[in-house]
Amino acid sequence: MAGIGFSLKRLFHKKGIINLCKAYGYSGIVTIGPMILGVLLLLGVSLVARLGGMPDHDRELLNCMLTYSLLVALLVTSWFNMVVTRYVSDMLYMGKEERVMPSFFGSVAIELVICFVSYGLFLIISGNDPLQCILCLWLSMVLVVVWTQIIYLTALKDFQSIVLTFTISLMIGYLAALILVLLGWVCIETLLLCVILAYGILAVRQLQLMLNYFPKSEGSHFLFLRWFNRYPTLALSGGMVKLGLFTHIVIMYFGPLAVQVEGLFYGAPEYDVPALLAFFSLLITTVSFVVSVEVNFYPHYSNYYGLFSDKGAIKDIKLAEKEMIDVLQRELIYLGCKQVFTTFLFVVVGPVIIEAIDPGISMLSLMVFKFLCAGYGTYAIANSVMLMELYFEDYKGAFIGTTLFAVVSTAATVFQICFGDPNFFGVGFCIGCLVFYFYALTRLDNYIRKLPYYLLSRQNLLPEEETGFFVSLSEILERRYERFLQREGRLAAKEEKESA
Repeated sequence: MAGIGFSLKRLFHKKGIINLCKAYGYSGIVTIGPMILGVLLLLGVSLVARLGGMPDHDRELLNCMLTYSLLVALLVTSWFNMVVTRYVSDMLYMGKEERVMPSFFGSVAIELVICFVSYGLFLIISGNDPLQCILCLWLSMVLVVVWTQIIYLTALKDFQSIVLTFTISLMIGYLAALILVLLGWVCIETLLLCVILAYGILAVRQLQLMLNYFPKSEGSHFLFLRWFNRYPTLALSGGMVKLGLFTHIVIMYFGPLAVQVEGLFYGAPEYDVPALLAFFSLLITTVSFVVSVEVNFYPHYSNYYGLFSDKGAIKDIKLAEKEMIDVLQRELIYLGCKQVFTTFLFVVVGPVIIEAIDPGISMLSLMVFKFLCAGYGTYAIANSVMLMELYFEDYKGAFIGTTLFAVVSTAATVFQICFGDPNFFGVGFCIGCLVFYFYALTRLDNYIRKLPYYLLSRQNLLPEEETGFFVSLSEILERRYERFLQREGRLAAKEEKESA
């Protein structure tokens, strides 16, 4: 988000229920497709494991390994996503599309190193089977590539190919797992390979789509690192959001509900299963936000900023500002109403459906589910408001809000584990979401009241020389990469000469 638009207007302007469903479907696949794929694969693999007669212990360990790998990939990429998004947005705005793909390869290279070192160290000391640990690390690294690709996919207009790619990768993963059931080869290692196969196909096909859309590739692979120096709070905001979203689950792995599955792999089925189900309550708002912003808000936003750039009349600027703020307020109210209705539906109807599917579920899990539905619903609205702050380049406000979210949610969950009643587990996360919501809403309201001031006061009168850690790191990596290319070029020339 925050600058990379979707070509959804054409789809929404077509009349008819089918075209409307198609537009929302494409929006959903692009924005929440990887998360949905992850959940469906988790559920599908669990079902296949049950059909294949895998022991309960092995099924629990497999679920833990898949969950840990997903979380590690999400946390590693979260510190890069917003800055890389800003960099790609700037390159597209300046018409330098040839610099987009190098940033992808550079960011993925750094993320893979971080993932390999951090997750690899954990797996080494986990005490689990070496082959299983290698497969977990492999899966996590493939997921890092997929999560990073999503940033670039938002710039593509080939929605049908994206949807087809998700469907094919999911079906191949399921088909491979079912073949294993028929052959009687169902075990942790083979099912991990099925998941890796599905995500691997997805990563390769998405890369092909990206290369087709951005065929030219010029410039440094590590130039994007300079954007970390320019927007440090933007990078921190992305990481803090993910910490706030997932630390309450991880903390529960070491609380009274924790179950040690094997080695350092822990779970808390009475908490993380309701968390997974409650997470679905925010998906409608996530998709609706993209549609609301790109179709309704962004044209007014673009017109307002365009008048500043084109030296528009003060009267026109004020009128454009009023129209933009009116649309913003209206869309946020609509989003809030949709989320309140969805949360209410989940809280009332959800427990009935869950009990019908799994009669043995505990009352504690149902209570956790209700609290987390309220928390995720509040988060969905707060996150939408925070993303609007990014549109107005209020990076400081977004950073403070996300930091409050992460700190309060984590601290409140720890306090609950130490001193609270287990029947109220999940309330700590709700408190963090409420703090995030009220701060983000108050900050955005105060910010847009003085929007012309903030817009004009951000401009530097004189150009500043870029310095800092990430600028130095960028230069070092660029020099090493150039030496590598020169060395490879000399080797290739030598081999060609010898063969001649």
